[in-house]
Amino acid sequence: MGCRKCNRDAVMHAAYSGADLCEQHFREFVERRVRHRVREDNLIPASATPENPQRWLVGLSGGKDSVVLTTILHETFADDPRIELVALTIHEGIEGYRDESVDACKTLVDELGIEHEMVSYEEEFDVRMDAVAESDPMGMAPCAYCGVFRRDLLNRHARELDADLILTGHNLDDEAETALMNILEGDVEQIADHYATSIAGRDEIEQADDPEFIPRAKPLREVPEREVALYAHLRGLPAHIAECPHADRSFRGEIQTLLHDLEDRHPGTRHSIMAGYAEFGALAADTYGTLKQSSSEMSTGTCERCGRSTDRSVCRTCELLAAVGGNRQSEK
Repeated sequence: MGCRKCNRDAVMHAAYSGADLCEQHFREFVERRVRHRVREDNLIPASATPENPQRWLVGLSGGKDSVVLTTILHETFADDPRIELVALTIHEGIEGYRDESVDACKTLVDELGIEHEMVSYEEEFDVRMDAVAESDPMGMAPCAYCGVFRRDLLNRHARELDADLILTGHNLDDEAETALMNILEGDVEQIADHYATSIAGRDEIEQADDPEFIPRAKPLREVPEREVALYAHLRGLPAHIAECPHADRSFRGEIQTLLHDLEDRHPGTRHSIMAGYAEFGALAADTYGTLKQSSSEMSTGTCERCGRSTDRSVCRTCELLAAVGGNRQSEK
């Protein structure tokens, strides 16, 4: 096949659009979509100046998605004094799997010359995910524990690093899987929250009077997983291409299999899901006031164990830590 733009040999065929692209135009295609999301989601506020730059925290796991996102963001803003990038790597305590990806993180940040911080569940919570997955005291999939712990550390360290925005490498498949999970579980309030944290533009969110609130963004959310992997391969990026050994035990794993089958038989399914879901999410967010609540309207209290904002007596992180025998570093 020839590239539709220049007739050079194509390296990819996008069944959902019918496009065949050579390496150069494929790379530009991926980069353009990431930069489009940065613009469309208004991630750079008008207040950002060289004297008052935005500090962006990128969750860098060492996997293909976060490595590709970090690379594209660095190349886009390396000469823009309005943006400062810092990468945060979280070691969950998964033998072999995370150790190799941490090496990939170190290689990448050394090549790019960006600030890099690394934390671990063991240092922060006195737990390792391998042990949590084995004991599973709450009868949940390992991803359920890990997602809560990871979000907690991302938020906490973003505050400590004075970040204005948290960016993660969720791709189109990730977001479509989350959309299907929320729909199948009938969780409309979660759909509203997902819209606010993953789909709404930064200017849509009226930031609550909450010092712990830091907006999130997912600039890769229009790029399919296979295209992210191909981009990393073609550029020779130091990405660790492997799946978490605990992932197959999650509901998400079942949804992933279903979505892959649907996409293979009906190209464009992922894009269609997200297009309709975005409209539904906006309506749900309006109903629940997700985008416009002030801290007083949310009746947010504080966790009796750690003192962080929550609408429960004990926040979810502290609840899970108590179940698995862990503790926050501040509680030791």
